[in-house]
Amino acid sequence: MTKKTTILLAEDEPSLGQIIKESLETRSFIVLLCENGEKAMQIYQNESPELLVLDVMMPKKDGFTLAKEIRAIDEHIPIIFLTAKSQTQDVVEGFTIGGNDYLKKPFSMEELIVRINNLLNRTQVQKTSEILTLGNFIFDFPKQTLQFKEAEKVQLTHREAHLLYHLIKNRNQVLDRSLILNKLWGNDDFFNARSMDVFISKLRKKLSADDSIQILNVRGFGYKLIY
Repeated sequence: MTKKTTILLAEDEPSLGQIIKESLETRSFIVLLCENGEKAMQIYQNESPELLVLDVMMPKKDGFTLAKEIRAIDEHIPIIFLTAKSQTQDVVEGFTIGGNDYLKKPFSMEELIVRINNLLNRTQVQKTSEILTLGNFIFDFPKQTLQFKEAEKVQLTHREAHLLYHLIKNRNQVLDRSLILNKLWGNDDFFNARSMDVFISKLRKKLSADDSIQILNVRGFGYKLIY
């Protein structure tokens, strides 16, 4: 059975949001609908959707602000902005923030669905290059799994997977503690730093089957993955 794609839809016009939700569900998407940016962020953190459709003008937190915060956590998730704005500078801002597409209201559902499918297809091609070898481990970043040789795959949490991804991409170099805290936790305060230490310990335990892999604590600077 083909796995359904989960879409987070943030739209503050209830009637329009419901129309989009129902239209996408007829195309076998799972749609998580909310009406403001704060709720959208909670859903994103709890549900790990695969694509975001964000209204720009929303209460509590607008779509551009929300996209900035999510881009600091996830560089790859596709983002489509919906807006009634038509000024060129708004379109430019949307792409500068990290949006992948921009749809002006009113729009046809067929156009939205085509754009969603195009982004998902493009993202799937990119993801095939994100299956990484780490010693005797295979790390599937998109699926957030870690497999040692022929053993059963271990499911990582969203944050574990992103932390390991950045460690691997910077292997044999120091991963700046403050930079990664701001990127994955939102700020580098004491409590988040302690939280990251816990995640590092969890990753060390999961990687302990291969003693050629080490995550070193470089005091005062950050961490270094060596193998």
